Amino acid sequence: MRFLIGKGLALLVTLVGVSGCNAPAFPKRSIETAEIPDRIADFQVLYSRNCAGCHGQDGKGGAALAINDPTYLAIADDLVLHTAIEKGIRGTAMPAFGQSAGGMLTREQVEILVRGIRQHWARPDQLQGVTVPSRVASTTGDATRGLVTFRRYCSSCHGVDGAGGKSASSIVDPSFLSLVNDQELRTLVLVGRPELGAPDWRGNVLGQPMSDQEISDVVAWLSSKRSSFTDESAGVSPNESGKEK
Repeated sequence: MRFLIGKGLALLVTLVGVSGCNAPAFPKRSIETAEIPDRIADFQVLYSRNCAGCHGQDGKGGAALAINDPTYLAIADDLVLHTAIEKGIRGTAMPAFGQSAGGMLTREQVEILVRGIRQHWARPDQLQGVTVPSRVASTTGDATRGLVTFRRYCSSCHGVDGAGGKSASSIVDPSFLSLVNDQELRTLVLVGRPELGAPDWRGNVLGQPMSDQEISDVVAWLSSKRSSFTDESAGVSPNESGKEK
C-alpha cells in the first residue's frame, strides 16, 4: 500500500513538473479580447444585431417595412431615422435602442446606423422632380371621405372594407392597428411595402397619385377602426396615436 501511494505521488509530481503553471482547465479570455458592446463600430454588426430581426437582413423588410427602400429614405431625413432608432416610436412596435432612452446603443452607434443605412440604400435623386405629399400630415383627415378614397385606391388588394382581399391581408385588423400609430399608417400609405408588392402613393391607380389630403383621409378612416380597447391596451390614446415622435 505504501508503495502504491509513493508511486502515485511521484506520478503527480512529475505531471505538475511537466505542465508547470500553464495548465488551466479553461482558456483565459482577457479584458482586451472580450467584446464590449458599446465599442462596436461596424455597421453590419450593429444592423444585424439590432435591426434585422424586424427590418430583414440587408434591409429587405420583415415584420417591419423595408429600410432599404430608396423612396422611404428620400422622404425620411436623417433626423427621422436617428430619432426612431434612439427613442423608438411610441404607439408602435419600434423600441428605443439608444442608451439615453434605456436601450443599449450609444449615440455614436446610432449615428453609425443612420449613416450606414443612408450609404448602403439611399438614392438621393430617387424623387427628383416628383411632387411628394408631406410625410407628416399637413391637413386634417376626414374618415367619411377616407372610406371612399380607400375603396378607390386600396380595395383592389385589401377588400372594400379593408378586411382582406385576394392579394393582401386585412388592414383593419385590431392586432395590426395596435402596432402602428397614425404617423406610421401615413408612412405606409405614402411609401407602400414594395417588398410585399404594395405600391407607393403613385401606384395604386395608374396615372392617379394620391394627394396629400387623400392620404390624410385614408389614415383618418383607418384610425377610426381602432377600438378604444386597442388604444388603451397599447397605452396610447386616439389623439396621441397620430402625433409625430
